[in-house]
Amino acid sequence: MIDLVNISLQFNGKYLFKNVNYKIASGDKISLVGANGTGKSSLLKIIKGNLQPETGEVLKQKRISIGYLPQEHVTHSGNTLLEEASSALSDIIELNNKEKEITDALNAADLTDEEKMDLAHQLGEVHHILESMGSYSAQSKVEKILTGLGFEESDFNRLTDEFSGGWQMRIALAKILISQNDILLLDEPTNHLDIDSLEWLIDFLKAYKGALLIVSHDKNFVNQVTNKTLEIFLGKFFTFKGDYDAYLRYKAERDEQAIQQFEQQQKKIKETERFIERFRYKATKARQVQSRIKQLEKIELVELPESNSEVNIRFPEPTQSGRTPIKLNNIFKSYGNKKVFEGIDFEIERGEKIAFVGPNGAGKSTLAKIIAGVIDYNSGERIVGHNTIISYYAQDVADNLNPDLEIIETVDGIAEEKTLGQLRSLLGSFLFSGDDVFKKVGVLSGGEKSRVALCKILLTKANFIILDEPTNHLDYNSKLILQKALIDFKGTLILVSHDIDFLRPIVTKVIDIRKGNLKTYYGDIDYFLGKREFSTIERDYTTKLKKEKTELPVTNRKEQKRLEAEIRQQKHKATKDIVKEISKVENLIDTYENEIKELEKKLADPAIYSKGETAKETTKNFNDAKSNLELAMKKWEELNNKLSEIESQFN
Repeated sequence: MIDLVNISLQFNGKYLFKNVNYKIASGDKISLVGANGTGKSSLLKIIKGNLQPETGEVLKQKRISIGYLPQEHVTHSGNTLLEEASSALSDIIELNNKEKEITDALNAADLTDEEKMDLAHQLGEVHHILESMGSYSAQSKVEKILTGLGFEESDFNRLTDEFSGGWQMRIALAKILISQNDILLLDEPTNHLDIDSLEWLIDFLKAYKGALLIVSHDKNFVNQVTNKTLEIFLGKFFTFKGDYDAYLRYKAERDEQAIQQFEQQQKKIKETERFIERFRYKATKARQVQSRIKQLEKIELVELPESNSEVNIRFPEPTQSGRTPIKLNNIFKSYGNKKVFEGIDFEIERGEKIAFVGPNGAGKSTLAKIIAGVIDYNSGERIVGHNTIISYYAQDVADNLNPDLEIIETVDGIAEEKTLGQLRSLLGSFLFSGDDVFKKVGVLSGGEKSRVALCKILLTKANFIILDEPTNHLDYNSKLILQKALIDFKGTLILVSHDIDFLRPIVTKVIDIRKGNLKTYYGDIDYFLGKREFSTIERDYTTKLKKEKTELPVTNRKEQKRLEAEIRQQKHKATKDIVKEISKVENLIDTYENEIKELEKKLADPAIYSKGETAKETTKNFNDAKSNLELAMKKWEELNNKLSEIESQFN
């Protein structure tokens, strides 16, 4: 379908890739990978035709259509959302115009029978093509794709000028998905999506019949929609069959081999250099010396792979906060006439690591900003706990960096115990290597500023960190470093993110925010996804049953029983651990109550008070048992409240 033949591209005098060849076949699902700066985005532009290679050519099948989504800087204006999205149906629009022209021509009064027959034949052909293209369901398809990407029906008649940058990118993505393209070139398509629209996009691309070439650092997304990997490495192309995980395993083995080859080669070079130096001035060894010199000149040096394995960043040990770092009581928040929250309550316990998820516009970032104290609310109460030190990161935080400082100056002094070398290692892990650290912040791109802001967060001594979409501008290695630091972080954490793979090992609780309501899931991100998927099945089936006006047929009764059994199974799975814990606490309560009864009998005996030490020890044991019973009863109450919340999700 597409052949890249001897393609070369250089930037600032250095080749990104040289004389590379690659063939994209119909139906290929390819992940394009490589370190930042290796030319991934440039390759997409070359294939699209937006950038000319220095050498070589791109051979394409005739009439092939290519959909291309750049990483940023897409804007739309002048049309309503529905008009703009529908404009992607260019072939159908062109045929509809042709249909109108033919129909108008048929209405002319001076046509001969032969001309009428010819026009009628043309009109029949147009109708046939429109039918084969599914034109009669095209508008429904447009609306379905817009809804899948998170737009509301009320958005359809809004002007595209009103939508922010992230939503502008969604409009561009919608148009590409609506078009009848043979291949999609997608550069970081998940950056501006929430979990709902991301899962919808995954399902859409799984069913897509054309070819895919995707640049993305979202490992979960890439694993689900691709089955081949194309790597740009040391200016060459390497291909692998399999998903991104398979590529990473291969890459780890290859990097290990490269390091061994590098060490062996360096050893050989040093031995040769010692020979040359030792016998350089001996006439009897002149021929051997010259031979060794030529050998050194011909050696093709093994290049070490880029590696951040030596970078092991940990947050400074934070001062412990109180048991409740933050508490919100009856919070109301609106923007003009738009109500976001109406009387919500929210409380966090020290050490919790929470993910905020839900559709864009539901209030995730607003709630994070209220908790962080960076925006006001209309009414209610925000209570900051004892010794709570909050550090907050959002995309616009980068705009508050001092533009006159160098990158290294921006992070220097935040953590006094860090040496200059350690700071440079940290910046290197976030893609600022060599002399880059001396760049002024003012000349950096938005993504680069965001990475500097994240570096500052990693050096902070806060005990409560709030991160809003921290992974959007990070490559895979940088995400791993941040992920590991957050896993090891001893304080309290809130993450607003759609990156499932990033969240998976970190969070222990999920808050789903929808239409101003908060729903808590006591488990990790996979527990939340499983619960939500099951809830969707249950909701859809319940809706279906409600629509039935007559008695269910046998097949539906069987399906209902199957669903009820599945609900019971899911409920058991979700509650079994907490039920076990409640049982253990109940046994403790029985033990403490029996212990108190025995001690009460002893204390009721006047003889015990003739033995001072025994009476004192018994009284102490009695008071300890009462305290233990109170704690156990409180724990039992907390566990039962959690159990009720979990069970309510199945009612």
